Amino acid sequence: QVRLVESGGGLVQPGGSLRLSCAASGSIFSIDVIGWYRRAPGRSRELLAAINTGGMTNYADSVEGRFTISRDNAKNTVYLQMNSLKVEDTAVYYCNNVRGGPWGQGTQVTVSS
Repeated sequence: QVRLVESGGGLVQPGGSLRLSCAASGSIFSIDVIGWYRRAPGRSRELLAAINTGGMTNYADSVEGRFTISRDNAKNTVYLQMNSLKVEDTAVYYCNNVRGGPWGQGTQVTVSS
């Protein structure tokens, strides 16, 4: 089973940007649709963006126009470019097969001045 590992989180000021990476232990083509999720304190995990093997993308309304999901097939990596970050974007961010699978450790994103 291909495992996914998130990285790239950190502390950023409101209005700033971060790029998260989701590195696969094998070929990302083995996963039809990969999604980026987040879990904010006291809230349930939510799906933010997804990308399929053909490169088609979908976004949640809360991040549409600010976040961009992309993939580098040669590097077996899916990215989440996050721009115009807000305090309410603070959360642990995860990537996963949208059909289900084990969750990784995630990467913490904190937006604060």
